[in-house]
Amino acid sequence: MDMQLRKYAPLWSKYRPAILRMMLEAAEKPQQYKLMQHEFLAMDSKKKGGFGFSLVVTKNKAVNNIKDSEMAQDLLNMLQLSRKGSELLGTYTYEIMLDRQFTLHVSQVNPVQE
Repeated sequence: MDMQLRKYAPLWSKYRPAILRMMLEAAEKPQQYKLMQHEFLAMDSKKKGGFGFSLVVTKNKAVNNIKDSEMAQDLLNMLQLSRKGSELLGTYTYEIMLDRQFTLHVSQVNPVQE
């Protein structure tokens, strides 16, 4: 699907540099980033608090069911379209979760041990 047709694409694109940095740093320890609630409400004011999701990605594909989460689908799409994001998602397994307080959590499921 074209990026312009995706509802949350502009929002995820804005946060892409921070999310990619979190993915890199997740090799050391899980990362958190507080997102702006009003930006999500502006995208879909009818949703009211149902913004949380969990996304587990390995080999560039979601391994959990994200069919009911347009936000998770758009995030995955944005990461797949990013050269660095696609490279990271193809190499490591990540769990990316947005909680109800609009904090994005990024964890590398099988971090490389030095």
